[in-house]
Formats: sequence, structure tokens, C-alpha cells
Amino acid sequence: MDVHADDGGDDGEGEGAKATAKSGNAEDAERIESIEHIEHIEHIEHIEHIEHIEHIESAESAESAERAESAVASDHGPATPETSAAPEHPGAPDPWPTLPAPPAPASPAPPPPGIAGLSPRYQVALALALAGVVVLVGVHLLMVFLHVAPSNTMTKKHGQAVDDWVYPEFEQNWKLFAPNPLQQNVSVQARAEVRTDGGGTSTTGWYDLSAMDGAAIDGNLLPSHTQQNELRRAWDFYVSSHDEQNRATGSRGDLSEQYIRRIALLRLDREQAGGPGCAMVRVQLRSRTTQVAPPGWSEEKATGKPVLRELPWWSADSDDVPLGRGGTAARGRCAPAPALETGDR
Repeated sequence: MDVHADDGGDDGEGEGAKATAKSGNAEDAERIESIEHIEHIEHIEHIEHIEHIEHIESAESAESAERAESAVASDHGPATPETSAAPEHPGAPDPWPTLPAPPAPASPAPPPPGIAGLSPRYQVALALALAGVVVLVGVHLLMVFLHVAPSNTMTKKHGQAVDDWVYPEFEQNWKLFAPNPLQQNVSVQARAEVRTDGGGTSTTGWYDLSAMDGAAIDGNLLPSHTQQNELRRAWDFYVSSHDEQNRATGSRGDLSEQYIRRIALLRLDREQAGGPGCAMVRVQLRSRTTQVAPPGWSEEKATGKPVLRELPWWSADSDDVPLGRGGTAARGRCAPAPALETGDR
């Protein structure tokens, strides 16, 4: 009886242990299932997180590519838009990752404007040219200043160099700014006595030398200062060195007479005074002065009658007569030609 009782007790304990083991196994299984479920959820969340990150990177790559294309289009003109490989569903991740577009090539920088854009050789040449112009302008201003300045040490020492620079191109007529400017027109005229074929002489009419100079520079945009001033300065030189009776008043009287005589002979020879083949023996000059008419608002009255001043006859020396004339009648027929008469005797 005791043996059966012990066996029954052992069986009860074994069943309790089995039940306890089964309950423990069930709890372990539930725990394992819970852990696996949690791991599965975490795995799914991790995958979704990775897909979200890839989607964001794909969107950023697409935006950078669009910006690069717009930059290239702005540099090289409008281009044909290309269809981007966007996903069919905006919310779905891109199955293939999009590589970022390469940076747009930088456009060449434009050359700097002005002198900086020239090559070093041309820059040096231009700098030297500008320096030369500055020096030339400075020298010219200095010469003109010394010319119009009162007499001083510099003008006494370098007066000839100053005059050579100023005359005749940059001559100044300060009478234009004087209270009483020039109000007369002075015309210098000349005539010649020529030897004819028969051995006699004949006198030409008066040639208006001043009118010839005026016709030579009329309509000329760049007239010669020599043509404008040679005859006028020669006449002023003679008048300032002679009195009303044509007597020399200084040491330069003979020089002024020789100067104006040679100018007259050259002008008459150019006009073939007396005709082709005639040699000039003597020459005479005169001035014809008329008053400039005053303006309408002025009360000043001016006479319209010209004032004549005749100089004596001067012999045409061999040194004064142009080469080839020599004061003797040239070969050929001497045919007197009419002169440019002024109408005043």
C-alpha cells in the first residue's frame, strides 16, 4: 500500500512539473514571438527610413540638375528642355539613385575695357605717345607764354628760339582785343615796267597782290599762314621803318625795301606781268586803304573814298629778279598782257 501511495505521489509531482514546464514553454514562446514582432517592426521602420532618405537625396539631385541646366541655358542661350526621369508616383521612392549633374563650365571672362585690354607692347607704345604729346603741349605753352610775356632774362637769352617756334604759324594779333581794333582794309598793289622786243619799255597795269592772296586762301580749310601773312608783314615792316615821304627812319629801312621789292617781283613774275617773254626792268608798289563800314547802331561815320600811297620806282636788280629773267629781255616774242586793274588811277 505504501508503495502504491509513493508511486501515486511521484506521478502527481511529475504531472505538476510537466504542467509547469508547459506553462514556461508557452511564456517563452510568447516572449520570443513578441521579440520577433518587435524586431520585424523595427526592420520595417528602418527600411522605410532608408527609403525616405533615398527619396530626399533623389529630390535634391533633381533640383541641383535643374539649377545646373538653368545656369547653362542662361550662359549659352535658351536650350530645349529635356524630360527628367521623374518617378511615375511622386510619393514612391526612385528605384535607381540619380547622380548629381556635373557643374556648368565657367564662361570665359571678358577682356578688361580701355587701355588695360591692350597687349603690353601696345600699352608701352601708347604710354610713350601720350608722354610725347604732353611734352609737346608743355613746350608749346611755354613758348607762347615767353612770346607774349614782357621782356625778361629768358626772352633775352632765347628770344630767337621763341620767335622761330611761334612765327609764322602761331602769330598773335593782339590788336583784335585792343579798345580800338583795326578798322581799315589795306590792299597792296604792284606794277612793272617791262622791256619789249623792239627795245622799248611798257608799263603794266596794277596787280592787286592782296586780292590774289585772298583768292588763294578763300574756301581753303587749312590755309597757309605764309600766304596770309607774308605780304601783310612785309608791308607793315616797310611802313614802320619809313616816314610819309618814304625815307628810312632806322637801320632796317634798306632791308624792308629790299624785302617788299623781292616779294613784288616774285608775284609779278608768277603772273607773267607784261606777257610771256617780257623782262621786268623796274617795279612800283602802292597801298589802297579803305575804311571798314561801321555797324548800323554806331554813330561813327567813315568815308568810302580809298586812300592811295604810291612808293617810288625801284630798279629790278639781277639779285631780285627771278632766275631766268636776269633783267634782260628773254628770247621769244614779248606780248603784253592786261593786268588786274583795280579801277583807281
